[in-house]
Amino acid sequence: MILRFGPCALDLDRRQLWRDGQEVHLEPQVFDLIAHMAQSGGAVVSKDRLVEVVWQGLAVSDATIAARISAARAALGDSGKQQAVLRTIPRRGLAFVPDLVPQTPPASDTTAPASDTTAPAAPPIPTTLPATLDVSYALSADGTAIAWTAQGCGPPLVRIGHWLSHLEMDGQSAIWGPLIARLGQGRRLIRYDLRGTGLSARDADLSGIDVFAEDLAAVADAAGTEQFDLFAASQAAPVAIRFAARWPDRVRRLVVVGGYVEGRAHRAGRGEDLDEDTMLAMIRAGWGKADSPFMRAFATLFAPDATRQQRADLVAMQLSTTSADTAVALRRVIDRFDVRADLAKVALPALIFHASGDAIQPLSQGQKLAAHLKGAQFVRLDSDSHMLLPQDPAWAEMLDRTDAFLND
Repeated sequence: MILRFGPCALDLDRRQLWRDGQEVHLEPQVFDLIAHMAQSGGAVVSKDRLVEVVWQGLAVSDATIAARISAARAALGDSGKQQAVLRTIPRRGLAFVPDLVPQTPPASDTTAPASDTTAPAAPPIPTTLPATLDVSYALSADGTAIAWTAQGCGPPLVRIGHWLSHLEMDGQSAIWGPLIARLGQGRRLIRYDLRGTGLSARDADLSGIDVFAEDLAAVADAAGTEQFDLFAASQAAPVAIRFAARWPDRVRRLVVVGGYVEGRAHRAGRGEDLDEDTMLAMIRAGWGKADSPFMRAFATLFAPDATRQQRADLVAMQLSTTSADTAVALRRVIDRFDVRADLAKVALPALIFHASGDAIQPLSQGQKLAAHLKGAQFVRLDSDSHMLLPQDPAWAEMLDRTDAFLND
């Protein structure tokens, strides 16, 4: 059955949402939420009922529920301010506003639902992750609980945790889902949430780079892997370097995307970066707010070519992964990472990718990393995105080269 409302068409059988003739990628829980609300007849649906339907009665936080509602609104072209489709009824629940026109397509109809014109469906986002993950915990050297998971079989590859991650959300994200699926092909992919974020301990010490390197060591030990490859994006790069300097025999090969040697605080005055005070002020003012100037600036800086759905995923991730205060604290710490003294201690095959127009970590930092790291190869990507996206040709180039490098 297809339910039509406004510019949207919801195909309950194919589990697809179309808006203005374009298919909108949805996480399974977001689809379930929209489908239940669309079939509610306009009745107010309580939070408890949503939990029962969408999460099968599992205990979930208010922040997680709010993140899914925010993602649903973004997918429907709605917002928390407009509430033209999903309206919050204070202290009661959520209501579906528009009138529906239900239709059942003919059995022979294979075309996608649309209003006047039909755009070709976007290619499906690949995923190898189950709807429910097996999440384990490793205790770091200071006793902090670090959430981790593993998928697939083959040579071990550890994806180091970074600023925006959530084990339960990443695999279904329009941004991270395709990357995780690709990295997990033919490998045992191990990934974890950064301390203070996602499912890891939220009250963790954020004193400096060594605790983050020790988190990586704890996860690798818990996963039972002695030597492994590393995939490090952005601030995970200096963590990888510090780890390899302290445990030189444990890393076989290293892939870095958009990394750096010296954090923003050490680069002050060079004219390469957005200054730290401006970045932190934007985070405090707009973290997790879809229509805020911060989110527009954040998307422009980190992923200028992000689709509407990908921007919605960024908002949902911010709401779920950590608080604005912790996001600020983390940025202060990672902007002070400095591994210049570690580079001479590390000698291993490394593949360093950096987008030419990266506005978060300048190209010169990727070049410096490659120049001072023995055994490194540098690849300059033709892209303006710090957070490489699946629709960017540079994304495919990066992963094709990564596969060849790790499989060598």
